[in-house]
Amino acid sequence: MIITFEELQAFLDEQFPQGAAYGSLQKLGDGWAEMKLEVDEEHLRPGGTVSGPAMMGLADVTLYAALLSKIGLVPLAVTTNLNINFLRKPVAHQPIWARATMLKVGRTMGVGEVFVYSEGAEEPVAHSTMTYSIPPNR
Repeated sequence: MIITFEELQAFLDEQFPQGAAYGSLQKLGDGWAEMKLEVDEEHLRPGGTVSGPAMMGLADVTLYAALLSKIGLVPLAVTTNLNINFLRKPVAHQPIWARATMLKVGRTMGVGEVFVYSEGAEEPVAHSTMTYSIPPNR
């Protein structure tokens, strides 16, 4: 692991403060990260479930954290592809959390997957795969 939890947290607070709207960093390891989103009314969609964009945002920022654990603090690593499958309905007023794992990290590209869970449920509510572009000369 190239960076520590504290270094990544400080980087996100300084360089990506809007990312806090998508969740807070909980754990960080070598090529993996966990984040949690406290669900409130702004994250709900009609019908009383967590919205897709809220789950996608959490998944994306969590994979960004996992990638940075491998490549260091690279602000311009950006999502180039995001695929998500919504598997079951999350509990409306319970936090959701995500665990991201990098599957491959190369010189110019990183690929990973994210499982999103509704707190208190054992089965994931969403599964996402993503590709990130890593800038040259990082």
